[in-house]
Amino acid sequence: MPGWLPRAMVLALALYACFQLGSWAFDQVIGLLTNVLIAFFLALAIEPAVGRMSARGMRRGMATFLVFIGLMIFSAGFVVLLGSMLAGQIVDMVDDFPKYIDSVINWVNQTFRTELSRVEVQDSLLHSDWLQKYVQNSATGVLDVSTTVLGGLFRLLTIFLFSFYFAADGPRLRRALCSVLPPARQTEVLRAWEIAVDKTGGYIYSRGLMALISGVAHYILLVVLGVPYAPALAVWVGLVSQFIPTIGTYLAGALPMLIAFTVNPWYALWVLGFVVVYQQFENYVLQPKLTSKTVDIHPAVAFGSVIAGTDLLGAVGALIAIPAVATLQAFLGAYVKRYDVTDDPRVHGGPRPRRGEPTLSRIRRALGGNGRTGG
Repeated sequence: MPGWLPRAMVLALALYACFQLGSWAFDQVIGLLTNVLIAFFLALAIEPAVGRMSARGMRRGMATFLVFIGLMIFSAGFVVLLGSMLAGQIVDMVDDFPKYIDSVINWVNQTFRTELSRVEVQDSLLHSDWLQKYVQNSATGVLDVSTTVLGGLFRLLTIFLFSFYFAADGPRLRRALCSVLPPARQTEVLRAWEIAVDKTGGYIYSRGLMALISGVAHYILLVVLGVPYAPALAVWVGLVSQFIPTIGTYLAGALPMLIAFTVNPWYALWVLGFVVVYQQFENYVLQPKLTSKTVDIHPAVAFGSVIAGTDLLGAVGALIAIPAVATLQAFLGAYVKRYDVTDDPRVHGGPRPRRGEPTLSRIRRALGGNGRTGG
């Protein structure tokens, strides 16, 4: 046996053990790293507001605290308003539920010539095995729901704490990072940080503007249809459709459709049609215009980045994908050397030039530009 073989085997086993240990450690802290990443982009989003307040003489810690208080008040007000709306609608739906059952039973009796009654339907539902199993499963799942809610609150608190420290101690964090880099690298890091703040703020601004436009448009529709709680529903549609990636549009449209259905079933179809049409208008007209002015990223690149972010980090990746790609694109664009584009028809989508044209052009220039060889 060669003398180097045992050492190579030990080294290979040690590397494999280190790899397994690193994979296990990464799996354990992936949740924390995701929370830190969300907190970092949240701190970048509120950095312009904190910076303006700090420039006017306010301490960064107090400025960050006031910004977070404003966000919490807005979020709490929105949740309370939405919760009161849902509670009122649920009470109304429960009170009107017998009427809905009677109308359905009458339609079934007239259509299929049956003789059903509401009492028989209620008894069959109350004594069905499906309902009993559902109640049992719901009772056993209360603990799981409570655990999930507590875990979500703890994760939200973690994100807010990290983002608060990132925003309040932003200058100190930048100094600590630059202190371990040479001066040339310090300039690049500070430039990248500035670009990230601009792009993230532009993304939040564009999303907020689109949420405002969407909310106003849906508010007008709901008022015309006479759907109750139109202001709260408009705010719901605007915020959820813009700030919850991938499924936000469907969640945003489901609640107005449900409330409209309690008024008139046909109104739910009108709301569905309007949501679909407005979504196409937003995707192909509104979003490209606003994105090009605030984030400066091509719609195809934005769409691809959202898909890639979803595959990597799920909903979190989809939410931060666009500002991250916009930051990377702007940073690379500052260091990539660009050249003047040749004056070729194919650049503008024109036809391919004929192969003999360049040679003939050179001959004409050599003969004085008349293109004649004699006479």
